[in-house]
Amino acid sequence: MASSEGFLTEEQRERLTIATQNSEVLSSSPKSPSSLLSEHHIKAPAGGKGAVGVAGRHVRRTHSGKLARVKKDGAGGKGTWGKLLDTDGEAHLDRNDPNYDSGEEPYQLVGSTVSDPLDDYKKAVVSIIEEYFSTGDVEQAASDLRELGSTQYLPYFVKRLVSMAMDRHDKEKEMASVLLSALYADVISSSQICQGFVMLLEAADDLEVDILDAVDVLALFIARAVVDDILPPAFLTRAKKTVLETSKGFQVLQTAEKSYLSAPHHAELVERRWGGTTHITVEEVKKKISDLLREYVESGDTSEACRCIRELSVSFFHHEVVKRALVLAMETRTAEPLILKLLKEASEEGLISSSQMAKGFSRLAESLDDLALDIPSAKSLFESLVPRAISEGWLDESFLKSSFENGDVENKDDEKVRRYKEEVVSIIHEYFLSDDIPELIRSLEDLGSPEFNPIFLKKLITLAMDRKNREKEMASVLLSALHIEIFSTEDIVNGFFMLLESAEDTALDILDASNELALFLARAVIDDVLAPLNLEEIGCKLPPNCSGSETVHMARSLIAARHAGERILRCWGGGTGWAVEDAKDKIQKLLEEYESGGVVSEACQCIRDLGMPFFNHEVVKKALVMAMEKKNDRMLDLLQECFGEGLITTNQMTKGFSRIKDGMDDLALDIPNAGEKYEFYLEHAKKRGWLVPTFGSGAVDAC
Repeated sequence: MASSEGFLTEEQRERLTIATQNSEVLSSSPKSPSSLLSEHHIKAPAGGKGAVGVAGRHVRRTHSGKLARVKKDGAGGKGTWGKLLDTDGEAHLDRNDPNYDSGEEPYQLVGSTVSDPLDDYKKAVVSIIEEYFSTGDVEQAASDLRELGSTQYLPYFVKRLVSMAMDRHDKEKEMASVLLSALYADVISSSQICQGFVMLLEAADDLEVDILDAVDVLALFIARAVVDDILPPAFLTRAKKTVLETSKGFQVLQTAEKSYLSAPHHAELVERRWGGTTHITVEEVKKKISDLLREYVESGDTSEACRCIRELSVSFFHHEVVKRALVLAMETRTAEPLILKLLKEASEEGLISSSQMAKGFSRLAESLDDLALDIPSAKSLFESLVPRAISEGWLDESFLKSSFENGDVENKDDEKVRRYKEEVVSIIHEYFLSDDIPELIRSLEDLGSPEFNPIFLKKLITLAMDRKNREKEMASVLLSALHIEIFSTEDIVNGFFMLLESAEDTALDILDASNELALFLARAVIDDVLAPLNLEEIGCKLPPNCSGSETVHMARSLIAARHAGERILRCWGGGTGWAVEDAKDKIQKLLEEYESGGVVSEACQCIRDLGMPFFNHEVVKKALVMAMEKKNDRMLDLLQECFGEGLITTNQMTKGFSRIKDGMDDLALDIPNAGEKYEFYLEHAKKRGWLVPTFGSGAVDAC
């Protein structure tokens, strides 16, 4: 073996030794593979290569002792035994043989597929989406998505959800938008939603092959995401830089911007495009609750009644179900057993939470005096219902304690306040019908109670929140007019504080009170009725972590968003309907016309005609840049006139100067002495009172 060991590695030598030993042990079996191996002499070329020579591979010794050339792999040939491990015939290894050795079995390589985690994730989310489209259960879909994990793949979920909905009916499209809104921030982050929509834009060309109106549908999904505040408006601008101008993705962005987001009343139109809407009125919900309760009393089918309550999808408004059910039980004595059975079962199923149950009882307790006018025994009936509900476990025992503590503590306004409230409610209703602001102001002046101005503001916004967008827009417009004419900033701050202080009670009757209040607050800041500092003032007065504090935080977030002014001004269908770029062009043209010899008063009128007071910081910025470029300080005269007339406020001046300061590095590339000019204008503005003296000394919130 010396000649054959020269080209073997150490490991190969060990294997050869073991094979030789095995062949000696099994040599008693004349046809065993090891005995056949022992018949062969391993010969290697002199060069020491690992490959065995032709002679070594294709020559075997016959029974007669002669060397015979055989076929490749040892098959065939006269006087040969065939292949070394020939499997063409019957199995030559008998596992029942006492001498069976598993080591003689031929080795088999078993292939296994290595799964791609992303592929597995995509398959899993398809099942979740299909299930959601079937059941409409948002909470279950969110739970399944959390259990699936792999949060790094959530953009793929966004892409798959929207692409699957695009090829289905309006119902599924609406469901997809609702699910994205529900998952936003809680399960899926803003950046992941942005990534998902970018992936959809990149795949728009492929989507159009299968979906004829893919461009329009995807544009509507993006517009809906912007309206629902899960995509920032700036997404469209940023996304345009990531897709080719010749692609369908770019066409999608243009369609979303021009056809949907720039249209008047665009928010309401976009929300209702697929038949869905978030603006369901309280009266509609109350009517549905009354109808299902009457139907239940007639049929007695508890499970059907629970299903109807569940389908309302207003879990935060279930206290109204409790209240109306109890009133019905008092009105119709024969219905009491059924009503109590329904409430008990709804509580046990978790359909009506303990907090909603307690709120329903509390609201009924507060209205017992009025209810007693129609049902004389209302108080005694209620007092008998409470212990029974507690004993059966569907009303918390703490209800008795809280009702005892608060029962005698009622906020009783004096007669003057009561009469004032009655009067202003009539005045506000008349305003909603006539839209006559001067008449309303005269009516308020006739009342002669300016100390109650905050109460008027609270009543105005509370009544508007429970109405349509038209009345909400009218209320905001009226606030701007009142601020100029008869209301002080302190009146408005105090009015909003009263609203936020009672936000939890307001939410009992108005479904989305928190969102509506946040929009009213943000709109007041945009209209310069309130300053951003006033929000901090209001927030400091409120207890931390209360509903009112959360509403103030929400308002700040709305204001801080890019192009917040334009969006908030249009939230209820108001505004000019112009895109930001159009407004910028108009501002540039009016400033150029003024600079070339125009009249100050005419320029001020043009700024006023823009109807975008929240965007006057752009006027300040462009005027200062133009003054630097033209080396002409005539623009300062225009800004002085605008400030003197109250056309541009200190808040807008501050924003304009802040934007110049933030872009100074880029500005200095075109105007070398921009820094010096800015400092000069800054001092000029402080002397004239345009800016507060402390501006520039600390961090400036340019919004």
